[in-house]
Amino acid sequence: MKIAVKLFARARDLAGTESMTVDIPAEGTVASLRGAMREVCPALAPLTPHLFVAINAQYAGDTVTIRPSDEVACFPPVSGG
Repeated sequence: MKIAVKLFARARDLAGTESMTVDIPAEGTVASLRGAMREVCPALAPLTPHLFVAINAQYAGDTVTIRPSDEVACFPPVSGG
C-alpha cells in the first residue's frame, strides 16, 4: 500500500522534499516504513534508524502497524542545550 510521509528538519533536508510516498506491505509496520524510505531515498539511510515516527500525532514503535488512512510524520532526534 502507498503511504504518504511528512518529513521534518534534517530528514526533509536530506530528502530534498517535505513529503514522500512509499510502498509498504498491506500489514506494514513502522519498521517496514523505515526500509521503504531507505529504498526510495538512499540519502535518508543513515538517519532512518534514528527517526521518531508519529502515526496520527502519536509516536509509534517499530512494531506498530500502519493503515492506509494513517497520517505519518518523521522527525529526527534533536539535541540542544
